[in-house]
Amino acid sequence: MRKIIAIPLGDVAGIGPEIVVKSLNDREIYDTCKPLVIGHSIPLQKAMKISGVALEINKIDNPEEGLYRHGTVDLIELDCPGIENIEFGKIQKEAGLFAYSFIERSVELAFHNKVSALATTPINKEALKAAGIPYIGHTEMLADLCGVSNPLTMFQVKNLRVFFFTRHLSLLEAIKSIKEKELYEHITMDIKALQSLGIEKPKLAVAALNPHAGEHGLFGREEMEEIEPAVKKAQEQGLNVVGPVPADSVFYKALQGEYDAVLSLYHDQGHIATKMVDFERTISLTLGLPFLRTSVDHGTAFDIAGKGIATSTSMEEAIRLAAAYASVYKYDLLSSG
Repeated sequence: MRKIIAIPLGDVAGIGPEIVVKSLNDREIYDTCKPLVIGHSIPLQKAMKISGVALEINKIDNPEEGLYRHGTVDLIELDCPGIENIEFGKIQKEAGLFAYSFIERSVELAFHNKVSALATTPINKEALKAAGIPYIGHTEMLADLCGVSNPLTMFQVKNLRVFFFTRHLSLLEAIKSIKEKELYEHITMDIKALQSLGIEKPKLAVAALNPHAGEHGLFGREEMEEIEPAVKKAQEQGLNVVGPVPADSVFYKALQGEYDAVLSLYHDQGHIATKMVDFERTISLTLGLPFLRTSVDHGTAFDIAGKGIATSTSMEEAIRLAAAYASVYKYDLLSSG
C-alpha cells in the first residue's frame, strides 16, 4: 500500500521547487508512494517553466483528497502573501517565513497521521535568521515542533548506514567529547534506531578515532580509555556491537554488508565515507521523531537557482527512502526507555 509522503517546498528562492517538480515528473515515484507537496503553486509553476516540465497542479485541503497519479502534483497550498515577488538566489526573510510555515504544516499533518513521513527540501539558515525563526536547520526545528530533545541523524547511501556521535563541532572539540558514558548511550540509541527501521537484530560497528585504532596506545589512547570500554559495556548488555574498527576499512565493510551501520565519531569521518560512495544519493534521515523524515543532503544552491540545471537525483532518493521506511518505522522503540 502506497504511503503519503509530505514534501514541504523549502526555501523557494533556492532549487527546492525545481527539484520537486523534476522528481514528480518521474513516473516511478508514484509507484512507490503518494507524494504530497506542502507549499504554494506560484514557485511550482515557475519551476516547471524553467525546467521544461508540464504537470497539472491539483490544489487540495486534505491529504485524502489527492489524486496521487503521475502527471498531477497534489498540493496543499498555504497563504503566502507576496510569494510572487521572491527572487531566485537571494536571502529573503519572506522566503524563510514561508519555508518554516511549510514545515510546520507538514509536521501537523504527520502528527494527525494524515501523512506517513516527510521528505524535506533545502532551507537556508540565513533566511530563517532574517525571518526571526530561531533554528539553524531542519533537525532543531523538527525536534522543537515535536517536543523531542535529541533526535538522531543517520546517513544512508545504498546499503551503507552511518550515525554520527558528533556533528557540528571542531575536530578538537569532537575528540574531547568522546567519553565512555556518552558513547555507550549513543550506541544503545543507534541499535534502537536500526530496530525502529525494521532491522530486528542489527550489528553496529564503532569507527576508530586514531590510525589503526590507536595501536594499543602508540597513536593515541582514546580507543583504550573511552571507546573500547563503551563497546564492551554495550556487549555486556547483549548488544551486537563491535569496535573500534579502523576507519580506513569499517565503512567499506559495512557497504559490503558486514555491518548494518557504522557509528562515526565526528562529522567529516562519516560524511566523506558516504559521499564518496555516491554524493547525490546520500540521504539524511532524522530518527527519534514521531514520524520518519528524510532529506536531500545539499543546500539551497542559490548560485544555480532559477537556471533549470539542478539535478533532482537526491530529492528522488529522499522520497523513495521515506516511502521504503514509512511502512516499518516504529517510533515507540526510540521513545521508550
